[in-house]
Amino acid sequence: MSNIAIDHPVLGKKTEYVNQYDPQLLFPIPRKKNRDAIGVTQTLPFFGFDIWNHYEVSWLNQKGKPIVAVAVITIKCDSINIIESKSMKLYFNSLNNTMFHDIDEVTKVIEKDLKERLETDFIHVKLIPVSLFNKEEIYSAFQGICIDQLDIPCSTYHANPAFLQTENEVITETLCSDLLKSNCLVTNQPDWCSVQITYTGKKINHESLLRYIVSFRNDNEFHEQCVEKIFMQINTYCKPSELIVYGRSTRRGGLDINSYRSSQPVEWSRIPNMRLCRQ
Repeated sequence: MSNIAIDHPVLGKKTEYVNQYDPQLLFPIPRKKNRDAIGVTQTLPFFGFDIWNHYEVSWLNQKGKPIVAVAVITIKCDSINIIESKSMKLYFNSLNNTMFHDIDEVTKVIEKDLKERLETDFIHVKLIPVSLFNKEEIYSAFQGICIDQLDIPCSTYHANPAFLQTENEVITETLCSDLLKSNCLVTNQPDWCSVQITYTGKKINHESLLRYIVSFRNDNEFHEQCVEKIFMQINTYCKPSELIVYGRSTRRGGLDINSYRSSQPVEWSRIPNMRLCRQ
């Protein structure tokens, strides 16, 4: 189980509602400490992005009229920091009674603030006013072979990669599960996630993989950590020649966080930001 000391005056505590722009509300957390714990060295062994969808975004136009929107925020996985999700919500709340000239100004302000605190050379923010939001397709589940119906006994609820086993056959396949759960590292509240694993290599025993996914159930991890730990441990124990792990988490505080890690370089725009039914 991961542990991290987080000392911040608002996280995990009752907070006042701030509705005037305040970038200081954003609380960055270094990725390094949690990556050290899973054997990620200075040179990242994966490529990828984190996609945040925020469904509670609003500000005022120059006449004081509220605008409401959905935000899609794409963060490169080599950023120095992540943003703690409650602080992201508080930051967006601070826009609620703040006037902006237009949507471009709001977008630039958000990109600047996040880029500074993430310490990254790349961030992409897209704000979509609700009036312009296209009909969104909702998927029942990830594409792939769902392993959740396997009738297995489960009694281990802390991540145990020793469950992972391979068979002799070399294949390419995509497996998925909706049974990934962990607890927030700050609030200890449950986080629910669907995960899709695509790999080429020795066939991963499906029952062993499901036991492994279930074993995260009582661990305290950030969304991004879970996906990176799964990537690293499958890589170590199963040794695929290619691997992609994509986790899509359910919404908390109007935000869902979706992490994509790949052994091969990937363009951010090619990652499907597909909304699952639980999101």
